[in-house]
Amino acid sequence: MAAVPTLERYYAAEVIVGRGVLKEVGPILAKKLPASQCAIISDSNVAPLFADRVKQSLMSAGFHPTLIKIPAGEESKTLKTVGSICNQMIASGLDRQSFVVGLGGGVIGDISGFVAAIYHRGIPHVQIPTTLLAMVDSSIGGKNGVNTYDGKNLIGAVHHPSLVIDDLDVLRTLPRREFNQGLAEIIKHAIIADGKMLNEVANASGLRRASETLALQSLIKRNIEIKMRIVSKDERDRTGDRAILNFGHTVGHAIERAGGYRKFLHGEAISLGMVAACAISTKKAGLPPDQRDAIVDLLRQGGLPTQLPKKFPRQKIFDALAHDKKFEGGKVRFVVTPRIGSARVATNVTMNDIREAIDAL
Repeated sequence: MAAVPTLERYYAAEVIVGRGVLKEVGPILAKKLPASQCAIISDSNVAPLFADRVKQSLMSAGFHPTLIKIPAGEESKTLKTVGSICNQMIASGLDRQSFVVGLGGGVIGDISGFVAAIYHRGIPHVQIPTTLLAMVDSSIGGKNGVNTYDGKNLIGAVHHPSLVIDDLDVLRTLPRREFNQGLAEIIKHAIIADGKMLNEVANASGLRRASETLALQSLIKRNIEIKMRIVSKDERDRTGDRAILNFGHTVGHAIERAGGYRKFLHGEAISLGMVAACAISTKKAGLPPDQRDAIVDLLRQGGLPTQLPKKFPRQKIFDALAHDKKFEGGKVRFVVTPRIGSARVATNVTMNDIREAIDAL
């Protein structure tokens, strides 16, 4: 019998963080959702590992799941993929009483959440993240969407999950590189909102493979709390309070696009973006150089990149910045940190400042 999971209520969802929770998915959902049809959306990497377990648990609780698999990778985050998924759901007879389960990392969470937001004008969405990155960041906050040629997540919707289920056991299957990219978002949360956590991450090098530890469970909960606290102030990203979550993302997203979404994982690109953001913060927001160096050193210790390859096409990064949705009315809205544990949106950052920071990577 699985250990009793820890259940805590956050902003617009309930989040379960525990071990051995996958086999309890059916009974857990039976307490929240009526027995009905549902779609499990997963990818070619995750489905072979966990989909049968989740499907059997749902069936044992009286649900009627349909598994829909898509190719793994950022390239699947398109309207074409979403249309194909919706067509399969229609063909399987899913209606407005049905719900969607997203089983996978951030890409699956974005796609499944968007599908749930638009299918029959909105049905419940359940997230089962299978990466550290998705557990601490993308599964929380309700943002879902797909990419276009011009940039990431330019088409999407805010649709909060009804439930997020984090099973720490699935992290044991993650390659080190995948696990490390989750550390990038943890470090980001520490930079913008919790300076003490940065020291704890620096002193917890064993976390990288000790996915069964209570320390990691506590760290995941802490990151969820940070993100939900910020999101609750600005659910739809209108007032600017939520914008601080984009620390490192302006340059990071541009690097992802410049590399064709193949050169760097999301967390790796965000790591590079945070190095650039720290350089700009030192110049424009007064971030002490020793704090900048501490951040860069911790990223490096976490197995994350802090410099671009010499032959990386930097001009493509600058081209990608022109399509960044965080630049409103042509004005640069850049998140800076004046000190570890705090962040704000700066209005005095220029494109030349960003170019200098990218050139220095």
